[in-house]
Amino acid sequence: MNVAKSGYRVFSANSTPACTELSKKITERLGVELGKSVVYQESNRETRVEIKESVRAQTIFIIQTIPRDVNTAIMELLIMAYALKTSCAKNIIGVIPYFPYSKQCKMRKRGSIVCKLLASMLAKAGLTHLITMDLHQKEIQGFFTFPVDNLRASPFLLQYIQEEDHKEHLCLSSLSCRCLLRAQSYAERLRLGLAVMHGEAQCSESDMADGRHSPPCVRNTIGHPGLELPCKQQAPFPGIELPIMMAKEKPPITVVGDVGGRIAIIVDDIIDDVEDFVAAAEILKERGAYKIYIMATHGLLSADAPRLIEESAIDEVVVTNTVPHEVQKLQCPKIKTVDVSMILAEAIRRIHNGESMAYLFRNITVDD
Repeated sequence: MNVAKSGYRVFSANSTPACTELSKKITERLGVELGKSVVYQESNRETRVEIKESVRAQTIFIIQTIPRDVNTAIMELLIMAYALKTSCAKNIIGVIPYFPYSKQCKMRKRGSIVCKLLASMLAKAGLTHLITMDLHQKEIQGFFTFPVDNLRASPFLLQYIQEEDHKEHLCLSSLSCRCLLRAQSYAERLRLGLAVMHGEAQCSESDMADGRHSPPCVRNTIGHPGLELPCKQQAPFPGIELPIMMAKEKPPITVVGDVGGRIAIIVDDIIDDVEDFVAAAEILKERGAYKIYIMATHGLLSADAPRLIEESAIDEVVVTNTVPHEVQKLQCPKIKTVDVSMILAEAIRRIHNGESMAYLFRNITVDD
């Protein structure tokens, strides 16, 4: 395809070669070349972006995969979007397979909803459309003032499961109630059994979601003894006392469902810290599971995740290439990758040609 006559360009906003692999795969499927640009860090760690070709009146797609240095990747994306905006690009569409800060999408005590802030920054920088995949919470789409296409990786992950040799012995499982609907949807499609794990290994995200909680009265900060002030609890009105709420206490990990002699597949959207997954794998082994697979869309695999996976009862971790993890794969051969560049390339092609996106969501349910 002649890039000059195609009416659109595809740029990569990453400054590290490892993060441009997905961009190269997408452009190969589209039959175009990556746009000419230079993204680098100066000696003082400032990000500089230079566009090396004319983008006037063009539709621009910026592909940005998020490495471990999340904040640098965000600045690269913002600066490139603003550079294209000031270069008179017609439309600037961000392709961000893993949207960063998606876990900070709820108010936690006196914190902030960082995901909403990032959405506003992208709009201010010049983005007019966003293509992403498996947002942590689907309600995040409401943070944006421009269209968002939240693609699904479930067709590729389900295909991977279907190619398993002993499909009749598979069993889907979820580590938390948040992912129960996803696991149930997978199980119904594949006609497999479902097991639910409940207990301490559950994600405590829901416990901190309500922003109305106040800090405890016990102060752990160390200061001058004479400056300590007593913590008083007063009812909102004289003579009125609110009922005392009992503290939540999670039971030990339990498995609801039969996993004996089966291959248990724990489904989630993000796998980052793997301590909970390792603990869940031990319980499943004790309950008689033959093998344990972990399947997620985004494999962040931070810190010591590769080592913990290698030393655990987990037999395989299946993630997509929305996040670069080649280094982690060298450290842990249990990590397998599913390529999703096909659906991202098709989304770019359909948006540019003004075609319907419904084809990419066929047979996709809300719970996927």
